[in-house]
Formats: sequence, C-alpha cells, structure tokens
Amino acid sequence: MTPRNIRIIDPAAIRQNMALLREAVPKKAKIMAVVKADGYGHGAVTAARAALAGGAAELAVATAEEGLELRHAGIDAPVLVLGAADPCTAEEAVRQDLTLTVCSRSMAETCRIAAERAGKPAMVHLKVDSGMGRLGVRTPEERDRVLEALSADGSVRLTGAYTHFSDADGDAEGERYTERQFRRFTELTEGLQVMRHCANSAASLRHPEWALDMVREGISLYGYPPVETGLPLKPCMTWQAKISYIKEVPAGEDISYGRTFRTDRPTRIATVTCGYGDGYHRSAGGKAEVLIRGKRARILGRICMDQMMADVTDIPEAREEDPVTLMGEDGQERITAEDLARWSGTISYEVLLSCGGRVERKLKTDAGPGK
Repeated sequence: MTPRNIRIIDPAAIRQNMALLREAVPKKAKIMAVVKADGYGHGAVTAARAALAGGAAELAVATAEEGLELRHAGIDAPVLVLGAADPCTAEEAVRQDLTLTVCSRSMAETCRIAAERAGKPAMVHLKVDSGMGRLGVRTPEERDRVLEALSADGSVRLTGAYTHFSDADGDAEGERYTERQFRRFTELTEGLQVMRHCANSAASLRHPEWALDMVREGISLYGYPPVETGLPLKPCMTWQAKISYIKEVPAGEDISYGRTFRTDRPTRIATVTCGYGDGYHRSAGGKAEVLIRGKRARILGRICMDQMMADVTDIPEAREEDPVTLMGEDGQERITAEDLARWSGTISYEVLLSCGGRVERKLKTDAGPGK
C-alpha cells in the first residue's frame, strides 16, 4: 500500500557525495559537513552519520539545540554551532563539547560564564564578516577586542576562525566580490594559530585552492551543487504521494480554487495526496509536473492545502493508489528540487526543507519508490 506522503532518504548517496567531495578538496584540508536545519530536511542524525562515513571530519549546525541532538544520538565528532553564542544554551553546549561562535566581547563573556558553570573550557571559533553583512568582526580593532576578551583567563579557547561568502555561486561580479571577501578574511586572520575555514559548497568547487584548513560542504552534500561541476553528485531525497481518486470530466470544467484552470477537452483527472500543508509550494500551481507510471503529468489549477490535481488523460494506465513522484526518479524521467524551485519561484534549499511535518520520512533501506 502506498503511503499518503513520504520522503525517502538515501544515506548511501549522502555518503558517496561526501566521498566525491573529499576527493575534490586538497588532502591537507578537512571537510566540515553542514547538517543544520535537520540536515537540509534529510534528517540531521542520518546526514551526520553518512557524511562522517564518507570522509567528513567535523559537523556544523545552526543552533546549540541542533548540536545537542547529535550528541544525544551518540555522535561525538567535533560540532561547530554557526549561530551566535546564546546565553540560554551556552552552558549545556560547553558541557557537551560543542564549539561556539563568537564575534563580540559579550559573546566571549557568555562563553566564559558557561565554561565556569560547566567546569570545563569553552571551545570557540571567531566569526569574521568579510562581506556577508551578518555575524562577524569587520575590522582589526573589533577582532582584537574579542581576542583580548578570549585570552583573559584561558577558560575560553580559540580553536578556529571562519567567514561566509555571500555570492560564491554568482556571476563575474560575484566572483570578484568573493575574491575580495577571501582577501579580507585572510588578512584579518593572518597570524592566528587556529584552524581557518571560509569555502562553502560553491567556493570549494570553484576555488579548491581556497580550502585553507577546512571547507564546509552544505547543499552539495545533498546532491545539489550550486555551481557546475563534473562530480557525479546524486540527489538524496525522493518525495512521493499517491493517487487517491480518479475522475473523468468534460471540456469546460473549472478545476480547483479560484477557477484558474478550465479543461479544454475531456480530461481524466487524478487527485494527489499532497498540498501546501505538506510543504509543496502553492505557487507551483499550474506550472508543476509530477511523475506517474514513468510519465509526466501536469498539475491543474491551484495547489490545495492537502491535495492537488494532475492530468492523467495521456496516462490511461494510471490507477488509484499508484505512487506519484513529486521529486525523484520514475523510469527514465526525473524531477529535481531545482525543478520544483523553478516552478515555485524559490531555491532548491527551501524545497528540500519544505517537505516536513506530516510528510513521513524513511530511509531507503526501509522503503523505496512504489513500496
């Protein structure tokens, strides 16, 4: 029986993607696998374990809570919290050996207090704002004030420094901007005897010479490199629903909310068990396609909260309970997160993160397309 709505995650693909990325990065550099936001929708623990098995040395998350989830699952690899050190979670983060991010004297003080309460030193990385305009020190003076606060009593230990590129996957102008960011970062961190990292997925593929001591692989790990590459990276998530009902309607029938679509021929319509309440973007209505029995079927009209309608007139073999591939492969056809992003007016990152909540998630070893 086909589940109503399911994400099928392939840990072997995550592991293989990491192995390919590992080969593409200079051997002297470590790889940090970014598993924030529930592993970009793939499951943080699943993604972390697969990435480590594929050659990642360290992990990155957005919040201390995300890091604690990894620790509670028994993952003991180094974990960097990319968000600013938070007084609400810093003490437990230090207890669990999470590395925190600092870029101000107040953050350094937060880590000092956490270290005192936890009874152990706090490990931190200094964040540099080289042009992202988000977290980070921007000048030598700001950097020095933070470093002075860190060195006060030794309870807060600086083990790394990093920055983030804002346009590493951009055009020629973006390329020039990223080069300026790289120079600014290396100048502000010159002489620091710590691990330095700046290259994200795009920069690691375009500029492996910028690897420094470590690179951070995020979206590429999940099979969606943000720039062209010869690496055979594979998407790691399949998203499926099913046909719950099929009907035949004559020409001239209005379909879905707002009557934005009207049939121009006798049409066989399949109702599909997925809608924007499941994370499928409403804005894709009238543009998106799904795969049924290895063939493409157009979505008709607006996406509903819990359902959508597909035209199966040219798929006469389609039946109720048939699986419907929203993202993934079926026969010779494929729909990617990038396709869904184009239809929805967004980016692949958001698509991968959107299908959650009541969308069941299973590993490929537990379930596969059509099962």
